[in-house]
Amino acid sequence: MLNRRDAIKLGSAAGMALVFPTKQLASALSDDPLELPPFSIPLSIPPVLKPTRRTGDTDFYDMRIAESWHEILPGVRTRTLTFNGGFPGPTVHARRGRAVVVRQFNGMGSPATVHLHGANVPASSDGHPMDPIAPGQSRVYRYPNDQPAATLWYHDHTHHLEGEQVYRGLSGAYLLSDPVDARLPLPGGEFDVLLMFRDAKLDGEGQLVFVPDDFMNRPTILVNGRPQPYFEVKRRLYRLRLINVSNLEVFKFRLSNGARFLQIASDGGFLREPAVRQEIDLWPAERAEVLVDFRSVPAGTSVELQNVVALSENKRDIIQFRVGGGGPGDKPELTIPGRPLVQTEIPGWPSRNPAPERVSKTRRFILRIDPVTGEFLINDRGFDPNRVDATIQHGSTEIWELVNGDGAFGIPHTMHLHLVQFRVLDRNGKPEPGHDTYPKDTVRLNPGDVVRIQATFDTQIGRYPFHCHFLDHAMHSMMGQFEVVPRR
Repeated sequence: MLNRRDAIKLGSAAGMALVFPTKQLASALSDDPLELPPFSIPLSIPPVLKPTRRTGDTDFYDMRIAESWHEILPGVRTRTLTFNGGFPGPTVHARRGRAVVVRQFNGMGSPATVHLHGANVPASSDGHPMDPIAPGQSRVYRYPNDQPAATLWYHDHTHHLEGEQVYRGLSGAYLLSDPVDARLPLPGGEFDVLLMFRDAKLDGEGQLVFVPDDFMNRPTILVNGRPQPYFEVKRRLYRLRLINVSNLEVFKFRLSNGARFLQIASDGGFLREPAVRQEIDLWPAERAEVLVDFRSVPAGTSVELQNVVALSENKRDIIQFRVGGGGPGDKPELTIPGRPLVQTEIPGWPSRNPAPERVSKTRRFILRIDPVTGEFLINDRGFDPNRVDATIQHGSTEIWELVNGDGAFGIPHTMHLHLVQFRVLDRNGKPEPGHDTYPKDTVRLNPGDVVRIQATFDTQIGRYPFHCHFLDHAMHSMMGQFEVVPRR
């Protein structure tokens, strides 16, 4: 299978010139003038947002979207766009069965809209790209949290602006828990760690530089807003929540000491069966929850989380875990085995294997770039807010065949459906591994791939987007709309 790194190697400068403007090519061939020794600054953990008030079944929050200054590099003030002044924004802790209401005030000079990625929410609170908050105005978003526990995230989604506004900082984590799952023997507290990864380019003054589609010249990887940080860990089992909030960067994570991950969750929550894995693929907007065992690592040594498909050597080592003391805790902890787990080895593991549904319709969507205009298209059409590309009766189950038609240019894509978690049936006629099957809301498409997904639209009524989550592609029209209507 052609991966992104292979595609870049095979792509010629002449082929790129057909697609990308001269300004972008010049930027792609330039070097980042700022250098910082790797693993010289500590990882920062985004603060947890506190409710302004609570009722018996609802938590209420206030957020302010505004331009602010943030110290990405030590001693350098970088202009960013933020939620509540954070880069990334504050983390919202939600619980299944308790609604969350967020009042978002837009203190920027441009419009903004907020999408809770992966959430089952009413259309009025989905953060539709054409439903922005005007500068100086506010909007109330209501999230019912009537879905399984999952690592979700929120971000700006204003059409034609989403790529740049997310790139400059408008994203944050939303961690949904389920009281039923609290009995699982998983690490918690300080051993449950959020890691948000993204690509960036900083100029000689430490300011973020945004050039659309400039995947070759974003040479800095930030983790929770910090470049190549270190994180001090104890000799314990850790739960890492990995979120790719990049516009364009693709990751294939591996631990430098060769240790395995135990993947326990995907985009939409816990896997049907945890999976022992040597590497974790994470494309833009995808999430994975993994357990990493530092108990056998000698104190005083370090382990690096690496991206083995990095396009440059300086982007290979992402974060360094510095292992200190602290042995096993009081309660028993899981062991990451050297063979695949089966569900019964973790008592109380939640069921994530819905019964097969009767498929009512199959649709086909082809993603490709127009080499003349540079516009990213779905079925040869750019986004039109007045057009509905799929009308779906409530309760229906559909199969969508997704085709990456950009094999000649070697351009990867992802597909994200709002509202639903779907099942990946197969890729190029072959079944996907279990850990990449369900629950998913974003799926990877290598150049030339044909991927079939199955989704059931049985929750909300209304109009929702679907789009490539390489956000620089979405802002250039690689987006459509589906509308769920009442069953006749």
